[in-house]
Amino acid sequence: MTHIERALAVAQAQGVARTRDFVTAGVPRVYLKRLVEDGRLSQVGRGLYRPNDVSLPTTSSLAEAARVVPNGVIALLSALRFHGLTTQAPHAVWLLIGTRAWTPVNPPMRLKIVRASGPSLTEGVETHDIDGVSVPITSPAKTVVDCFKYRRRVGLDVALEALQDFMKDSAHGRQRDALWRYAEIDRVQAVIRPYLEALS
Repeated sequence: MTHIERALAVAQAQGVARTRDFVTAGVPRVYLKRLVEDGRLSQVGRGLYRPNDVSLPTTSSLAEAARVVPNGVIALLSALRFHGLTTQAPHAVWLLIGTRAWTPVNPPMRLKIVRASGPSLTEGVETHDIDGVSVPITSPAKTVVDCFKYRRRVGLDVALEALQDFMKDSAHGRQRDALWRYAEIDRVQAVIRPYLEALS
């Protein structure tokens, strides 16, 4: 297998690949530049490449963010958008990360970082395959509750819209117990209770 074939194989396998993915596979960096110039790869961010023959959904930025911040969890506005629980179109990727976790200095896309710890960070996380990348995203119920916890960051109106959409959906509406469980974890039971009762 030539360096070019190997580079394309890495890009296809990863969906969104980092420079170090190619280097680990034995592909010299100079070949990445050639493949971008030839139009077979696109550089979608600093040190991030994807194959040009892949049809990318609008969620591709989530896969890129997961590559850039591997310990982060897609959350809040970005997770709401992914789950169809908001009309908002976030201009950045929202991530939950540990209180002492490293964050990139010059990320290739706009990031909104929110620090969390313990169960608030680890509970209610699902993994979705996006562009061949395993992307951790908070579940619909956890996302709604997180919006109430971080209402000063996202806006109470966004949290209320998300709760209303969640309760209207019959599949989500049956998850009231999950909402209460995450409300206890995030310590926002008193905040969310009157709104939830009004929608019941």
